[in-house]
Amino acid sequence: MTNNFSSQRFSVAPMLDWTDRHCRYFHRQLSGDALLYTEMVTTGAIIHGKGDYLAYNEEEHPVALQLGGSDPAALAECAKQAEARGYDQINLNVGCPSDRVQNGRFGACLMADAQLVADSVKAMRDVVSIPVTVKTRIGIDEQDSYAFLCDFVGTVAERGGCDTFIIHARKAWLSGLSPKENREIPPLDYPRVYQLKRDFPALTMAINGGIKTLEEAKAHLAHLDGVMIGREAYQNPSILTQVDRELFGRATPAVDPVAVVRAMYPYIEAELAQGTYLGHITRHMLGLFQGIPGARQWRRHLSENAHKPGADVRVLEAALALVADKIPQQA
Repeated sequence: MTNNFSSQRFSVAPMLDWTDRHCRYFHRQLSGDALLYTEMVTTGAIIHGKGDYLAYNEEEHPVALQLGGSDPAALAECAKQAEARGYDQINLNVGCPSDRVQNGRFGACLMADAQLVADSVKAMRDVVSIPVTVKTRIGIDEQDSYAFLCDFVGTVAERGGCDTFIIHARKAWLSGLSPKENREIPPLDYPRVYQLKRDFPALTMAINGGIKTLEEAKAHLAHLDGVMIGREAYQNPSILTQVDRELFGRATPAVDPVAVVRAMYPYIEAELAQGTYLGHITRHMLGLFQGIPGARQWRRHLSENAHKPGADVRVLEAALALVADKIPQQA
């Protein structure tokens, strides 16, 4: 799939400890068009870490790597590696407010240094041909005026060459609130993001924060180029089964969640053969049948059995037996 306006139209947010490669492979079974993001990966992990922090499955495309860092040279090196590995997009994290992120001088605290963000984007754009985007907030601490946001976006766009921004429609408090509280306590301000798009019409802008339904997504798309959904897509992944039809106009048949589970079996068996624990994959699938009778039994069976020695796809088959005959037939 090409990297164009449509690929930014709907995406699943990068979520630390959640959107790992197993989660992304699962989400891809639910939507062919959604842009998927990695968890945030720091430049230090990629350059100095012992593991392969760029690993993903070819089935995940289109997939974006979210980077955390503030050293333009290190970011450029990681972007170059990511492009060589086949990633479709690089995204710079300028939105995460957690303490451990601030200590590394990346995430939301970078909003206070628009020139450094611009330098970082430019350094990456200079060495890759894939898109480089920025995910940010609408402000930080007391720096939360609309003028501050415009200055930040204007600087990063003009001096860094960034043409795509994903805006979490809340400001971040860099101290006093936990990351979880920062996702819930600062009020959402969707009109501010709409105004930003009107004032920067040439830029591609997607909105993030508090979006729970595809009807809400459609309402935002009347004002903006894209929508990013995070926690709802993770906790209620069946929402992704409607994305291709509802937001991309695909004439695709309804996605059967039971078929999705079974489509995971070859992947799961290959991963088990490599030493992956079943639970590391199935933890992302717990919410698939949310709202359907038997969903609780499905979750309980997986939670209680997927971690046991020798657990394999038979655990999933047994869990499906608790819910499969209760699923309403879709047109």
